[in-house]
Amino acid sequence: MNHLLCFGMGFSGKALAARLKGKGWNITGTSRSAEGAQAIAAQGHEAVVFDGAAPLPPAVFDGVTHVVISIPPDGTGDPVLRQHADDFARRTRQFAWVGYLSTTGVYGDHEGDWVTEETPLTPNTERGSQRLAAETAWRNIPGLPLGIFRLAGIYGPGRNQLLSVLDGTAKRIVKEGQVFSRIHVDDIAETLRASMAKPAPGRAYNVCDDLPAPPQDVVQYAAELLGLPPPPEIPFAEARLSPMARSFYADSKRVSNDRIKHELGVKLRYPTYREGLAALAKDIRR
Repeated sequence: MNHLLCFGMGFSGKALAARLKGKGWNITGTSRSAEGAQAIAAQGHEAVVFDGAAPLPPAVFDGVTHVVISIPPDGTGDPVLRQHADDFARRTRQFAWVGYLSTTGVYGDHEGDWVTEETPLTPNTERGSQRLAAETAWRNIPGLPLGIFRLAGIYGPGRNQLLSVLDGTAKRIVKEGQVFSRIHVDDIAETLRASMAKPAPGRAYNVCDDLPAPPQDVVQYAAELLGLPPPPEIPFAEARLSPMARSFYADSKRVSNDRIKHELGVKLRYPTYREGLAALAKDIRR
């Protein structure tokens, strides 16, 4: 029986688990807190606490066939590798597939130009550099059936611009030439499922939709779907942003998703933010 171990069962991990559970998979998910583990267990999965400070009991790996790592690196590296590098090295033949969820931030800034998986990795933020270091560390485990999935900006139920428009926190920040790529969480889950069915160890995949767009356009469309006036435009230089939020504007690029379509056969359920937000707006209206 297939058994998925998900390190960090957050937004993407839960979407994947929901897709697999009905197909007879055993699923184990980790959370940083006991409360988070209880929430995972309430969904019918096995749950364990893992905060990176101590390793999991070895028995957690027994019978595991597939692994997803969605915990971000910290200032001292990847928490999963810090505690379990030897476990992965010893069990390479046990695993049929291992997926590391990275970010398109590893490409750095390309001033709005297109990037593919063959584009040199030149991150220009600390977060992007940490992700690249983690990718490299995972690749360095010999024989591990590893796929790397570089995710664009994630949205979906409970996490989207419709909700920020409704609660008044949405901002239409305008930075000339700025474009982002995005991906609905359901399409992340489908891409991971497709890769599990067709493993290609060592391969990297961009996981994004078909339409990179300026962030202010997405906010305006969300407001239109809700029948509300869009918030006023704010020049980037005048925007009050946290350091984290400001760092997202350090990169501008269009990310190609050709590889997931041609190699994995992925057909996006939400090929652009328009279809994705329109479906979410219907759920809100219900």
